[in-house]
Amino acid sequence: MRKPLEIVSVLLLAALVAVPFIQIIAREVLGSAIVGAEELTRFLLICTVFVAYPLVAASHENIVMSELLDALPTRVGRALRFVILAAGIATCGFLGWVAFQNIMGNMRGATPTLKIPFWIFMGATTFGFAGAFLVHLVQLRRRDTGHGSVAL
Repeated sequence: MRKPLEIVSVLLLAALVAVPFIQIIAREVLGSAIVGAEELTRFLLICTVFVAYPLVAASHENIVMSELLDALPTRVGRALRFVILAAGIATCGFLGWVAFQNIMGNMRGATPTLKIPFWIFMGATTFGFAGAFLVHLVQLRRRDTGHGSVAL
């Protein structure tokens, strides 16, 4: 699952760069802005961040203070890594649930300009937090304490 997620993340990042670039060219060369480009850019930014978040969690590149943990005595470092992992599980699980509930409570909503359905707009957030929650659960089950990455 890692490779498709990496490909989607790179494509989202490319689109995130391309849309404002095209908007600038359209304004400066054609003298006309593209309607909805700003909204699409925001949507792509949200998607890029949250779709890639499970990859970040799997490779232990999220906020874990690795330099500090590596400098601590082994037992203290392991205990603190467990606390960080437990906090990640609780936080990602809660935020994934909240995002999902938000979608369920607003199925008919859409963005103002492009009319992107709310469930699609918030879907990336739900996916990211739910994916990171699952990654953290796998890390806990494997007793993964921050050295190496989890296979997605």
